Amino acid sequence: MNISNNNNTATEAADTYSISLGRSMSDSCKDSASSSSSSDGVGDDNNMLQADDKHIVSVCANCGKEGNDKSMNICNKCKLAKYCNATCKKKHRHKHKKECEKRVAEQHDKELFKEPPPVEDCPICFLLLPLLMTGKRYYECCGKEICSGCVHAPLYDNQGNVVDNQKCPFCRRPPVNTDEEEVERFEKLMDTGDAFAIHYAGCFYKNGKRGLPQDYKKALELFHRAAQLGHAESYCYIAFAHNNGEGVEVDTKKAEHYLELAAMKGSAQARWNLGNIEYYKAGNMDRALKHYMIAVRNGISQSLEKVKQLYSNGHATKDDYAKALRLYQEYLGDIKSRQRDAAAAVDDDYRYY
Repeated sequence: MNISNNNNTATEAADTYSISLGRSMSDSCKDSASSSSSSDGVGDDNNMLQADDKHIVSVCANCGKEGNDKSMNICNKCKLAKYCNATCKKKHRHKHKKECEKRVAEQHDKELFKEPPPVEDCPICFLLLPLLMTGKRYYECCGKEICSGCVHAPLYDNQGNVVDNQKCPFCRRPPVNTDEEEVERFEKLMDTGDAFAIHYAGCFYKNGKRGLPQDYKKALELFHRAAQLGHAESYCYIAFAHNNGEGVEVDTKKAEHYLELAAMKGSAQARWNLGNIEYYKAGNMDRALKHYMIAVRNGISQSLEKVKQLYSNGHATKDDYAKALRLYQEYLGDIKSRQRDAAAAVDDDYRYY
């Protein structure tokens, strides 16, 4: 038995997520170019001097005194400004604050907008797994996500006869018959640290499915655990919980923070939501465009429409829109196959784009 039928598609989930989130302090900082050295401290922007080929000395951003790099005090936030002692660090704090905040914002954006990690392939056909949940299935018997084409494809014996294809396409174990048996399988996978199993268990508690009680706090605990193990979408669910007050107090700043973590881990759904926040709430079209472009490449078709809208409103160029079209076509090229098309033609439950 698979469980994906109880989950919305990624794009549907994106549509249901409120865009009323506030902006975090880090997001209120605009992209800025690198500035020249500050006049209120010696080497504040570049306090490293090359003494010779084998020895590098650091310069105190407050007094200019040289010292060994390892012995210097460092700014705890930007990790760049260095001081000869704690006294100099304290004296220079008010002068360094503005530049420090700019540096932190730049470092944050560098991480936020860098190329996300690649999406996994189907373990059977080795093609990119589609974004839509109807285009793949998670099997609790072996902990594998398998594309709809491989799920639906007939299985033949040595004589060419079609055999029972209700079994898992990967490990060939038969499906379970009761909720108790399915939960037992999930628990075994959870004990091994399977992030997908932990995430789906969180979904069961969130929605009160598979015979489990609805428990938002338990669900949130499981989402945190799955996120720490690398499940990007779990960060989205944590964001939803903070935005909607499910198991925690409503906190839109924390919600946006977890959306950013999800985006950095590769969640296209998070990119879509962050783009909407920048577009509708902050009015920052440049940042919205960046999020939408990444989301397009990862399969969010609505983002393509948003880029088109930005182009129509003069906030994106013709080249931006042309690039978005190419990116979406690249995504479709990566996920398309005759086997998946055949499955989608039989039932919308196998639709993959």
